[in-house]
Amino acid sequence: MYSGSSDGESHDTTPPTQRKIPPASSMLWVRNLRRYIGSGAGLGSEALMELETKRILLEIFKDKQQKSQEAGTIPSFYKKILFLLLFVQKPEEGSISGRVQRLAKYRFLKKQSDLLLNSDDLAAMWNCLRENCVIDDGTGAEKMNYEDFCHIASVCTEQIGPKCRRFFSPSNFMKFEKDEAGRIAILPFYLYVMRTVSLTQARIDMSELDEDSDGFLQSHEMESYILGLIPNLAQLRDMPEPFTQMYCRIASQKFFFFCDPHRRGKACIKKILLSNCLQELMELHQESEEEVTDTEQAENWFSLTSAQRICDMFLALDKDCSGSLSKQELKEYADGTLTEIFIERVFDEHVRRGKSGSGNSREMDFDSFLDFVLALENKDTQEGLTYLFRCLDLQGRGFLTTADIHSLFRDVHQKWIEGGNYELCIEDVRDEIWDMVKPSDPLKITLDDLLGCKQGGTVASMLIDVRGFWAHDNRENLLQEEEEPPEEESQ
Repeated sequence: MYSGSSDGESHDTTPPTQRKIPPASSMLWVRNLRRYIGSGAGLGSEALMELETKRILLEIFKDKQQKSQEAGTIPSFYKKILFLLLFVQKPEEGSISGRVQRLAKYRFLKKQSDLLLNSDDLAAMWNCLRENCVIDDGTGAEKMNYEDFCHIASVCTEQIGPKCRRFFSPSNFMKFEKDEAGRIAILPFYLYVMRTVSLTQARIDMSELDEDSDGFLQSHEMESYILGLIPNLAQLRDMPEPFTQMYCRIASQKFFFFCDPHRRGKACIKKILLSNCLQELMELHQESEEEVTDTEQAENWFSLTSAQRICDMFLALDKDCSGSLSKQELKEYADGTLTEIFIERVFDEHVRRGKSGSGNSREMDFDSFLDFVLALENKDTQEGLTYLFRCLDLQGRGFLTTADIHSLFRDVHQKWIEGGNYELCIEDVRDEIWDMVKPSDPLKITLDDLLGCKQGGTVASMLIDVRGFWAHDNRENLLQEEEEPPEEESQ
């Protein structure tokens, strides 16, 4: 309490030990000071840097702490798939939602198809191009500059309609090679239009067969697409009807060999359209049989000659008519020139086990046989070499060592000597293979090394087929025979 005095001064009579000191947070000047410092006002550059560093480190700590708490949960990029699996189910057959979905898909594809140029439109465009182009004096080629290009676009739009306008964009004109006068040839441009229309129509046709609309085709859907193409392919019109189903199966397998590398049982439509397989199939449009030699027909997997050859080959190997091939039966492939260790590895890596699960029951079905033939006939491709590399990789380590090369070539050497050829030194062949591949690691050869050296197919042939090694050993003589012109018959 306070007590007055005669001089007007007041004195605090409370003992010092009993005075209550207020907390710092309750003091106004403390609160103002903290607010002032927290805002960063009045701080120097070093203090601001310290404050910003502290804030960043705190955010990093909180982020790591949150990730550690979510370590046991499903990662975020799976949540959408999980949601789709749980809540977005495929419509039941015959349900209203299923009918609506099919109708919407049909209308969308119909609209896209109506926007395409038909055969009459393409013929009209070609006439417009030829009537409005100029002839190059030096080469005689039909060409057009950008002004002609714009004029032809206007004429085609009047005759055909606005659906052809998209082909006459400035970016399309710049895609083609131009001469000194800035002109492009009309033929490459017209072929570009035809190929674009053809690929778009193929995509529409494949999308119609895509039952679940996921952008992928299963084997039976791909076979249906090929079946629909047969009447339009000149070289397949005379195909015997009983052979049609087998042909579609053989043709479809090549698409899946090259477009389904992970063997998921479905191939991406976009990848099919961009593959060489579709282009090879479309080569069968040629009307005149005289334009196609027997050799070209045999080399084209999709030709009727090739399909019948493969089917006859399988039937000839299947001695017991079981519909599948045993190891002993497959050894007769290519007149028995393949090594036994390679045949064993093919069954280990690419042939599924039988229902009983025992090794003796495992036999190669027709689809596996098609993959086998495709790999051997396309050894220089990435897909074919990948198939063979799995067989060459005896230990499954992803690379080949000198011991692996020695083990693989030992069987080739044995067949080579049995054929009456000269003696070989396996170490010399091994060193030659190493020189051909030039691996990045001098102690092992990987699949990337084989693909990068551009001789992977030759190396694989040398290690699995005595005939392939003979062709490599006699490559100079074979090259001379190819270069020598045929002798004219004496009259």
